[in-house]
This record gives sequence, structure tokens and C-alpha cells, in this order.
Amino acid sequence: MSNIDQSISSLIELDEFVDIVDIGANPIDGLPPYKPLLEKNLARVIGFEPNEEALSQLEVLKGPNEEYLGKAVYDGHPQQLRICNSEGMSSLLEPNASVLKFLHGFHTWGEVKERKTIETVRLDDVEEITNIDYLKIDIQGGELEVFKNALTSLSQCCVIHTEVEFLQMYENQPLFSDVDLFLREQGFLFHQFRPLVSRVIKPLVLNKDVCAELSQATWADAVFIKDFTKFRELQPIKLKKIALILNDIYSSVDISMRALLAVDDALRTNYAKKYLKYLS
Repeated sequence: MSNIDQSISSLIELDEFVDIVDIGANPIDGLPPYKPLLEKNLARVIGFEPNEEALSQLEVLKGPNEEYLGKAVYDGHPQQLRICNSEGMSSLLEPNASVLKFLHGFHTWGEVKERKTIETVRLDDVEEITNIDYLKIDIQGGELEVFKNALTSLSQCCVIHTEVEFLQMYENQPLFSDVDLFLREQGFLFHQFRPLVSRVIKPLVLNKDVCAELSQATWADAVFIKDFTKFRELQPIKLKKIALILNDIYSSVDISMRALLAVDDALRTNYAKKYLKYLS
């Protein structure tokens, strides 16, 4: 199998950056999944983070191919931002106390300590974005509303890495099934969870750890990709980027192979054969 530290960019002769959009770029969750592409100078990022403190931190840490904007991406209308005790719980949606009370810690973490009205923008209306290949989004329950206001952007996009929930941790929050159905309508297929997170439901506690995982699936990062059964409808440059993203970030070598086979059909190249040798 491929070496995770290597890239196939040279093998497939990709001479363009992968254009990444990161909505909710707050670095509190650790390194973004696309970090390997940035480190190899294969991508450029436009990130969005309305939290001023987090935005300042991103500006300090950013590399030459990164740009961060203090805009809140949503539906283009003013919204109420709920700022919670835990920064990671702050959302444009109201925390759902009737569900959070069953999860250790979340009832306190999700308490709203401040509310303020903020302006939002539609992703399709952001002038700084001229192309999008990879979308990473984590905005605590507002992801589907962003997708609904980003149809042009989604038509360009190859891979989506989004947070999804299986419990309504916010009031009237769309769940994984809602996101899945909508993105399927836009030509995407669910690919994998990365990762799938569970929690222990009260009153049981596991090893005195409020963050312990057990049986109840709670939320996940979900990866969606363009429908691989229709790869031949895509432009060769998009197919190359799909192959690169899925190989370099997710080690999804089977789908990368399908993308390169479609490139070969369109351009009469032999990337798939080279890739098979690379994998061997």
C-alpha cells in the first residue's frame, strides 16, 4: 500500500493547487485533515473564523498558502450567535438542553453565557473564492444551511469533510441523515466516518472519564465524495485532485484508482497503470 508520507502529485502530473475552503477554522480541534497537502505545498486555503481570538491565532500560525477571513458563513442573513461556556459548543443554533442533560459534561458546556447578533454570508457570495476542490466544515449544527446556500460551490467541489450529528445536540438541528440526503442530491456519496465518536449515556460512567466512549454514536466527521460511478462526467483536472486528496489524506486507494482510470479514458494517458505500480 502507499506510504502515507508520500504524495502522488508528481506521479499524476498535477500542476495546480488543490483549492481548500475551511468553514469554522478554529484551531482548538487540532490539525485540520488537509494538513498533509499544505505541508507539501500542494494546496491553498481560504478559511473562515468569526471568533476574533481564534482568527488572531490562525493569522499568527498561517503559512504562505493560507488566508483567513473573519466572516461567518451561513445563509447571508443576520443571525444570533450563542456563545457557550465551552468554546467548541458555541453555535448559531440553540443548545438542546433536553438532549445534553443525558451526556456527561455537555449540560454545563452548552450553557449560553452570551448572545450577540452577527452578519453572515452565503458561501456562493464570497468573492475571494474562485474555485473549490475540498470543503472542510465544522460549525456546530449549521452545516446543512451552508450547503443549501452553496449550490454553485458544491458543483465545483470534489470532497467534503463535515461534522455531522446523530443526536440533536442543538434545537432543530439537521442530523446525519438530512445532510446525507441533501448531498446525494448534489452528486455526492457518503465515503467514510473519520472518526465516529460515541459517548456514555448517564447515569453510567466509564473509568470516571466524562469523555469516555461506549455504545451511543453521538457525532462524527463524515467524508463525502463525488459519485464514483459517474467519474467520467468530471473534468480530468478534478479527477486528478480527487485522486490526490483521497490518496494523500484518506488512503482511499481504490477510489483514487477509479478517478485515474477516468482520467486515462479522457486523455489517453496511463496514470492508473503507474499508480498500480506505485501501490505495489
